[in-house]
Amino acid sequence: CTASLNTIEDSEVGLCKASMELGTRSRRRSPEPGPGRGADYLSALPDDLLLLVLARLGCAAAAARTGLLARRWRGLWARLRDLAFRDVAFPSLQVALGRVAVPPPAVSLLEIRVPGKIRPAADAVTSLLRAAARLAPEKLVFGLTGHLPLQDPNPAGVDLPCFHRATSIVLEWIPFVLRAPAAGGEFPALLKLSLTGCKVDDLGTLLSLCPRLRVLRLKSLIWLGGDDLTTVHSASLQELVMESIWTHRVDIVAPILKQLTLSSWAEAQVSISILAPMIQNVSWQWLYDNGTIGFGLWTLEKLRLQTAQRQGQLPSLLIHASSVCLLSWSIYWNHQLNLTL
Repeated sequence: CTASLNTIEDSEVGLCKASMELGTRSRRRSPEPGPGRGADYLSALPDDLLLLVLARLGCAAAAARTGLLARRWRGLWARLRDLAFRDVAFPSLQVALGRVAVPPPAVSLLEIRVPGKIRPAADAVTSLLRAAARLAPEKLVFGLTGHLPLQDPNPAGVDLPCFHRATSIVLEWIPFVLRAPAAGGEFPALLKLSLTGCKVDDLGTLLSLCPRLRVLRLKSLIWLGGDDLTTVHSASLQELVMESIWTHRVDIVAPILKQLTLSSWAEAQVSISILAPMIQNVSWQWLYDNGTIGFGLWTLEKLRLQTAQRQGQLPSLLIHASSVCLLSWSIYWNHQLNLTL
């Protein structure tokens, strides 16, 4: 799927005409029907069956290239319910999305993974997200492969549009600040939200626009704001996963939360407040830089808490600490302490 969609489709007409002219000259020279000169039974199939064939390709660009085979196939790719654009050049994506007519049919899955060869502008990303929202997909996967978030003190912003039908949204490695929709915007059907390698302007505001959210996965996120506070308040959330996050304060309020997974590291002391009276399963692992938390000669390196996986088992708490004693100018003695409770 590495080709440009508009380049592919622009070339379809010319190539098909050339094929038709070549076929006409061949028939004139050899009037007897031979191998490969029979009727095109595949193109004679109903549209629904042809769409099933295109869906098996698993790639919108590959489906578009079938238009080179026969006029009958041209434009059918735009009627697929599952549209996957992987490694398609960024300038071609908006044109391709514009060729998908709505409604009908409704788009079930829209997957867009932009290659990291050329860094797009923030306005271009915002425009592409708006084009994606126009298709109102049930599931959205949007990622800028290879574009790591930059440590820019004044990063550009990307406005998230509302996806009114989406039940699942996955956003990955967007090197700009994600801003929640303006007042009045909402994600009324959203059940699952996954953010990986993104910068979020105001996570609390974003979650307030997701009244039915059940699963939230946060990984490798860089939070903004002077107070460095990560706020997760949700009345509907049942599962929360937070991995490799950069934050000094965490505030979680989730009345019906049942499963919590926290895994990260701390360069300084971290303040964590959790209000989740219905919680059942907890997996907690926090790594500490040397010297972050100490008691006497000992410094805390790792803290892990795990609730029982099966009935009858007890929860476990692992405390890993170490100390370094100076015996001479060139010899250090390292002590390690592991406590499992």
